[in-house]
Formats: sequence, C-alpha cells, structure tokens
Amino acid sequence: MGSGPLEVALQVVLDGRGLPVPDTYDTPSQSLQPVVLRETVCYVVSGVLLNETGEVLMMQEAKQDCYGKWYLPAGRMEANETIVEALKREVKEETGLECGVLKAVQDGDAESLQAKWWDHDSPLPLRSKDILPLIDLALQYRASPRHPVTLPQEMPYTVVSQRVVATFVNSSKDLWVLQSTVGNPHLPVTACNTTPTELRSSIKVAIYRLIKQCILLPQVQLKTCGILGLQHFGKDTVVKSDGVCFNVLVSVTHANQHLCNTPPELCGELFEWWRIGEGALKSTLLQRLSTLAVVPIYS
Repeated sequence: MGSGPLEVALQVVLDGRGLPVPDTYDTPSQSLQPVVLRETVCYVVSGVLLNETGEVLMMQEAKQDCYGKWYLPAGRMEANETIVEALKREVKEETGLECGVLKAVQDGDAESLQAKWWDHDSPLPLRSKDILPLIDLALQYRASPRHPVTLPQEMPYTVVSQRVVATFVNSSKDLWVLQSTVGNPHLPVTACNTTPTELRSSIKVAIYRLIKQCILLPQVQLKTCGILGLQHFGKDTVVKSDGVCFNVLVSVTHANQHLCNTPPELCGELFEWWRIGEGALKSTLLQRLSTLAVVPIYS
C-alpha cells in the first residue's frame, strides 16, 4: 500500500523534478560501475530553436564528410558540463547565437560555415532527415504544449538508469502504480549494465527487464509512453557523476482484454501494486496517460 512519502515522490516525478540516488537498484545486473563520459558513455545534445515567425535555426556543416550540408546545432557533451551548458556551448560554437547574433559566412570555422533561420519549407540540402521529426515536435509543442515544461534537473547520478512509473488502469478508471517493496516502498529504478551492447541499446530494454522480473510478459502488453523528467549533473563530486536518470511513464495492460478489472498478478514479493485513491494525484496521472503528456522517446 502506498504511503505518504511515496505519494510525495510520485508527485515530484510528475512535476518534472528529481529524486535522490537510490541505495540499490531493482533489477539484477552485473556489478555496476560509474559511467565515464567519452570513455564508457557518449551523450549528444541538439537544439531546436525557433524565432518569432516559427523559423528554425540551422547551421551549415564544415566537416569534410558532410561539408555544406545543413543540420540542427548539435554535438557531444564534454566533461564537467551540465546538459544546458553543453547545449548553450554547441549553439554558440556552431551558430554564433548569443544575445541574437548569428554566425555569418565570414565567421565560418571548423565548427560550421554559417547559420541561418530556415522556414522548414524551402529546399535545403540536409545532412540527414533524422532531425525533421524533432523540428515537427518543437513546432507542435509551440503551437499547443502537450506536457509541462521539462528541464534537466541537476542531480548527480553515477550510472545510466530509469525510474519507472508503471501504471495499470481498468475500464472504471481505477489506477494502480507499481512499487518496489525492497527497503522503504519506492518507485522502481532500473540501471543499464555498462557493457557496450547494453549502453547502445534503447532505454526501453532496461524497462522491459524490470517488468519481466515481476510479471509474466506473455500476459501483458507494455507501452513506454515517454519521459516525465531527466536527472543529470555532470560535474565532478565525491564520485564520478556522468550518469543520467530518466523518469519514464509506462502503461501496462492485459494481453487478454477479458481480464481487465485488476492489475496483472505479480511474481515474488519484491513488488506490489499500489492503488491510487481519488484526488489530484490520480487526476494528474490519468490526464498524463490519456493525452500522452510526456516527452516522446525516439529510438
């Protein structure tokens, strides 16, 4: 049964804020070692910046393999950077945008040739079309925001992990959330192993492993709805803190729709379903689920 602290934790996650590092993780894994930026992990930041008329900021590549092509300002994070700091640096280096000044042709360097505002309609030779869904998403959000403003929370993590808000809703709109009973009841947190294969995988892999641990997967269907928030710090603390934690909203449904009134049966005693009572917390979570009011995951 959920308690006051667990209700507070869930509200914190729904608000896009962060929670402290857990003492243990809720999935069996190899011995977890702190990840190290540029050695065992690589993070890439990219920015979709729009002006008052809806044009998107683009930069012209100077690298030999894509010389002259256009792309969003993007690049790898550097050591001791927060996500926001990395994004500001990349935008400044590749577009010159700082207090509204764009990089002109005469300012071209090894980072980029120039930058300009693009109406995303006129022909433009792109480095890759993989940025088009991101541009569309930014334009949709500007026109009609589907989720609250979601900014990285500067909280240290040592590994790549996901805090999972796994939900079950029946036809009567009764709502349950999966909780871990290891130690104090809490929202389950699963960590990625540090093998190259695991770190290159989608964040959905670790979530799948968590659910597989407590539910017979042929009996259920999983939907990873999207991201509620993100925690990262990147600065050197007492220990290396290049890790990141995604707070992820997941929907669990019965594969057999005739068994839809109660949550799927759980295996073992490490997890249990917490029924959310009537109130603002339930209303908020149902609204986020029904409208997919989350940051989408592209993988």
